[in-house]
Amino acid sequence: MLALLLVAAFAGLGYRLVDLQVLRHDQLLVKAQENTQRTLLMAPRRGDILDSRGNLLATSIFVKTVCADPSLIGDRYVEMARVLAPLLKISESWLTERLKPRTIRLDARGEPVFDKHVVLKHKVKVEEWKQIQQILTSQTFGLGPGKLTRAGKVFLSNLQQKAIFTEEDQLRIYPNQALAAHVLGYIGATEQGSELVGVDGIEKTFEAELDGARGWRQTEKDKRGRELVALRQQDVEAHDGLNVVLTIDSVLQHIVESELAAAMQKHMPISISGIVVRPRTGEILAMATLPTFDPNNLSNGVKEVDARRNRVISDIAEPGSTFKIVVVSGALNDQIVKLTDSFDCERGRFLYAGKVLRDHESYGVLSVENIITKSSNIGAAKVGIKLGEQRLYHYMREFGFGTRTGIPLLGEVNGIAHPTKEWSKLSIAQIPMGQGVAATPLQMVMAMGAIANKGWLMRPMLVNRLEDSDHQIVVKYSPQRVRQVISEAAARQMVTALKTVVSSNGTAPKAVLDHYTVAGKTGTAQKAEHGVYVSGKYFSSFIGFFPADNPELCISVVMDEPRQGYYGGQTAAPVFKQIAERAANYLNIRPDNIEETPLLETIAETNTNVSAKTIVVRSP
Repeated sequence: MLALLLVAAFAGLGYRLVDLQVLRHDQLLVKAQENTQRTLLMAPRRGDILDSRGNLLATSIFVKTVCADPSLIGDRYVEMARVLAPLLKISESWLTERLKPRTIRLDARGEPVFDKHVVLKHKVKVEEWKQIQQILTSQTFGLGPGKLTRAGKVFLSNLQQKAIFTEEDQLRIYPNQALAAHVLGYIGATEQGSELVGVDGIEKTFEAELDGARGWRQTEKDKRGRELVALRQQDVEAHDGLNVVLTIDSVLQHIVESELAAAMQKHMPISISGIVVRPRTGEILAMATLPTFDPNNLSNGVKEVDARRNRVISDIAEPGSTFKIVVVSGALNDQIVKLTDSFDCERGRFLYAGKVLRDHESYGVLSVENIITKSSNIGAAKVGIKLGEQRLYHYMREFGFGTRTGIPLLGEVNGIAHPTKEWSKLSIAQIPMGQGVAATPLQMVMAMGAIANKGWLMRPMLVNRLEDSDHQIVVKYSPQRVRQVISEAAARQMVTALKTVVSSNGTAPKAVLDHYTVAGKTGTAQKAEHGVYVSGKYFSSFIGFFPADNPELCISVVMDEPRQGYYGGQTAAPVFKQIAERAANYLNIRPDNIEETPLLETIAETNTNVSAKTIVVRSP
């Protein structure tokens, strides 16, 4: 009997071994691996966005995504929800539904498989999670005060330590709130909600560089969840994203935004935009448009969604008189006209192709220079007629109209520059005064920058370099010339004419600076809606650069429907002046307009007559 029992026992053991190692090997191997093997994904830290001087514009901090395993919570989901709701600042009823154990499928044996991963809240700070852990470990969840069985103790331990867990996450922070929001853009989350993804602006354009490379670790854990380091199979470190260093200067950006805000309050336009560019390099030192938004606190309201649109690159309008720089500079470049040539401006009424063209003043004979000074529509039209359709269209395209500038931001539009075959008989007279063509504020300021830069059109430069986490340069970007639009000689003549715009005889005396010579052009374009010009609605603008003969900055200010005045010289020019004066002081730009003033110094000598002499000094 004893022998038979031993034989039966060994036979049963042998069958069990065959069952485990042969018949159910694949099934049990998968289950064993699920219980012990872990592949841990390690997210890289998203790179920072810095201004040209290294000031932080966007950064990331590590936070937690709080999750739950309802299979470990069991029938205590109501008690768990009551504890977590005030800690996570979430509705208790919503939490109760999320924490209920639910079956997601049946396994091969027909047994239920419970959902073990439920996301409760994203972006929980590390300090908050530590506080939650401390509170959870002190809770009994209604399992007392009687003595617990061993199974009850295990269940309570799971409730306190394992049922609520976290995953690594990141929180994107913009320390300066709305500063340069349209340039920086903002981030969103993937469908899983655990990764940061750029949605607009630099965050989107440089998503691959900012995001970095994910790492992973393939390892095993014991029954208590502790890693068995000796059994690690793969351990690949995450590579943090690169830092993007912009050409934007946060101080200049603040100057522009504050002056635009003041003008917004004074003139109450629908929107107002400002750009500061370095003409020699195409570097954008500031770019702003109002209304704006705070990328730290996004909402989906209609007004905020509209405020997120970067009007500098996405909105087009007829530029009005600022476009006269194209036709006049083209005519000067082709040597069709000289600054001293005269045109009869018909006392403010010019009949052409069955249409009466008008000036805002009744001008007679004006030189080409004075056509710019006075911003004569009729004078510009006659210069355009003399230049001809093909050459005018050539210079429109050469200056970059009808095509994107190439700025590294999404949403830029081409603008409108119809080919000559689509022109009407009137187009050759209308386009020189800025009608029948549409451009973005960025296209216009880059065109003006080309005149300031001796005729060279530059590609707008918004990113200076990419750096690693140790601030070592990985990629360095250089200024890019697009093409030479006009000759240096023609550009000098154009600058001479543009200087007169800010004189007492010009359209923008309010743009004159005390210690710098300014060259610029006003624009006042009547708005068109559904193909019809609307009375009382205008785009007002001023674009200028200084010091005029050796430009350091080119500044554009554009208003959409200002209500207190509408001429560019009345509305936009004073804003240019405020931005320019503050920017020159901040950048310590050397003055080029230094007046000599007499200073009377009286020298008293003992027992002699008082003598005086005049000393020439330079104003500060």
